Amino acid sequence: MRFLLDTHLLLWIADRSPRLPAAARAVIEDATARLMFSVVSIWEVAIKSGLGRHDFRWEAHTLRHGLLDAGYAELPITGAHAVGVATLPRLHSDPFDRILVVQALVDEVTLLTADPLLARYPAPIRLV
Repeated sequence: MRFLLDTHLLLWIADRSPRLPAAARAVIEDATARLMFSVVSIWEVAIKSGLGRHDFRWEAHTLRHGLLDAGYAELPITGAHAVGVATLPRLHSDPFDRILVVQALVDEVTLLTADPLLARYPAPIRLV
């Protein structure tokens, strides 16, 4: 099964944070799971770390290469993703998270998240 990881999960993995839920860890350690990250997550990290956010202290370049080296597949942002945002209900205001939801829908991957608000979208999302 293919899983697209939400940005905060990617950061917790990179930090080896105890905040990473056990259910997420189980998916990540499953040898049959195909793990993916979105370009939007790298973009989010670049913007928010540039603003000095303490919870986004990774450099986007370093995070991206670490994920690629770990075998994660990179999911680009397409026009279909951008257009799809207009069809989403306004459950969540974060534009980065909204693109992740559309990517899950358009690319038929399961979005893995620890955000209960994000998990309310009618999309293939697994709350961990």
